[in-house]
Amino acid sequence: MNQATKPAGGNSNRRVLTASLVGTAVEFYDFYIYATAASLVFGSLFFPSKSASLQQMAAFASLGVAFLARPIGAAVFGHFGDRIGRKSTLVASLLLMGGSTLAIAFLPTYAMAGWLAPALLCLLRFGQGFGLGGEWGGAALLAVENAPPGWRARFGMFPQLGAPVGFIAANGLFLALGVLLTPEQFMAWGWRLPFLGSAALVGVGLWVRLKLTETPAFAAAIAHEPPPAVPLGELLRDHWRATVCGTLAAICCFAVYYLMTAFALGYGVTTLGYSRTAMLSVQLVAILFMALGIVAAGYWADATSPRRVLMAGCGMTVGVGVLLPVMMGAGSLPLIGLFLALGLLVMGFVYGPLGAFLPDLFPARVRYTGASAAFNLGGILGGGLAPMIAQALAERGGLAPVGVYLAVAAALSFGGLWALKPKAAVELVAL
Repeated sequence: MNQATKPAGGNSNRRVLTASLVGTAVEFYDFYIYATAASLVFGSLFFPSKSASLQQMAAFASLGVAFLARPIGAAVFGHFGDRIGRKSTLVASLLLMGGSTLAIAFLPTYAMAGWLAPALLCLLRFGQGFGLGGEWGGAALLAVENAPPGWRARFGMFPQLGAPVGFIAANGLFLALGVLLTPEQFMAWGWRLPFLGSAALVGVGLWVRLKLTETPAFAAAIAHEPPPAVPLGELLRDHWRATVCGTLAAICCFAVYYLMTAFALGYGVTTLGYSRTAMLSVQLVAILFMALGIVAAGYWADATSPRRVLMAGCGMTVGVGVLLPVMMGAGSLPLIGLFLALGLLVMGFVYGPLGAFLPDLFPARVRYTGASAAFNLGGILGGGLAPMIAQALAERGGLAPVGVYLAVAAALSFGGLWALKPKAAVELVAL
């Protein structure tokens, strides 16, 4: 980068962007291997039922436990992130997420421990969500608070790129296991290997993050005045409107993602009858288009504004909802793959700019809490129950209601963005 794009603080560009990317990639890898396992094996291993559909819905319900934990994690980690700093809080969130994921590898199944097994699974899923609740906001702040003028959206897209990177690692590993192991071996013990592998990835993330210094915006904020005693209280008192609108703005990206991944995988295998390997393969290709969308949205957002790009992405999502029953139900795997690529490309435009948009709504003294709360509350509304609701809608009315569900999520996000006029955003400055 040239002189104009040197970092705002003492951290180098390479270190900041690597830390924000690698950390969220590890966190999202942990999160996604659970979503993939829930789509493929957790239903039969942890939730006994005579109905495969009910087992699948129970597994998806356990997926939603993390979304209940995420706003709690956002409040707790946001509290410390706004009081003691971004760096140490990010390290703690990574350790909690990684520890919970590693422990899942050693869980007994229902056949071994009865109802204790799904209870422990849900408890550890809660730990994953709690850790991720503090992860995204801190990683976004690490990037944008070190960004030079005019580069906020492009710096802010790096933690967003952790999502497709983590997905590729997670699904790629599951795909390799599907090729190397028999179905019986995978069900018996192979599904545990991706959870064990998380330990090595967490070590890499910690190594990168421990080398960071504090962001200049946080350092300037605490030098100007003491940090708030209760950041969440100040946020709800003085910045509730930005929080509500930011939450609505985040709904669409979660709905798109979990319908294109967890729901599509489960529906393709259990209802359409495609093999696990075939569905994982098309998703692995499709996720590359999500990365492309994030990068394109980052450049577009710096040229215009993150809000404008997010609103355009919501309009595109309505179109994806219209195409969902036509392309997913066409009985053609290449057409399904094309649809997933289109859907995840569009997701880049409703997800990528959030890294710059949400922090920009709050002053530095409550920015960690505000950005984390909006993002994770949006996760509950948009993604927490999306696979289970979509599964239920598909069981009763086919894929058309699922497309309507996606369009409604886009409309909610568009409404939040529309209500939050550009002047309502707080300029991203040090204080």
